[in-house]
Amino acid sequence: MPVIQQGTASLRKAKKTTVKTCLDNPFDIQWKTIDGDSMHFILQTLEERIKQIGLKKVEAPRKKKRSSTKKQTERKCDAKCDASSELPTEEETEGNRQAPGWTDISIRRQLAIGVNEVTKALEKNELLLLLVCKSAKPAMITSHLIQLSASQDTPAGQLPRLSETIAPLLGLTSVLALGFKRQSDKFTDVIEAIIPKIPALEVPWFQYRRERKSQKHNSKYVSITKTNCGEQLPHRMERI
Repeated sequence: MPVIQQGTASLRKAKKTTVKTCLDNPFDIQWKTIDGDSMHFILQTLEERIKQIGLKKVEAPRKKKRSSTKKQTERKCDAKCDASSELPTEEETEGNRQAPGWTDISIRRQLAIGVNEVTKALEKNELLLLLVCKSAKPAMITSHLIQLSASQDTPAGQLPRLSETIAPLLGLTSVLALGFKRQSDKFTDVIEAIIPKIPALEVPWFQYRRERKSQKHNSKYVSITKTNCGEQLPHRMERI
């Protein structure tokens, strides 16, 4: 056997394999497809309302660092230019710009924008309607919203080109989820017009729970009356 001299080599311990336990869902739950006419109607309705109210996020302008060569050329130009043709100062241009932030914070509070904000609003049962963009990748980013919407009986649907249509109007780079809160007076008629276009979500365990509730509700009252032969015929309502 080869002898390993002391200090020339070291024994390496084998790395422990990490095991992560996760639960698998036997149900394949997916968003319901919205037909083409309803899709165009929803996108057009949202676009018109957002343009009408003028809600938009204004970003603060970033100041760029000027290089030494640009400073020298600007100084030469300033020396040659007449005093009458002076350009407006930075303070004057900044005064004409809109302040950074949302144009109307009260209207912004009527919406839940983004997956995280929509998830929190659904957990608190604050939404009347939820729209999700189909272009979200991977799909699991928005797949949990199906069960969450079904648990709160909130109408929810998936739309292609939602982010492409709505994000530029709001001054954002992307909008993967858009929720309308209960206190949304600026979008009341829009919500009422869109909800009939959204197909109902099918989540098996919530669907079974609704069926059980309806069966219990229907079986609370029965009609009982007796004839001369002892038979029972429906006559009046009594609680079981």
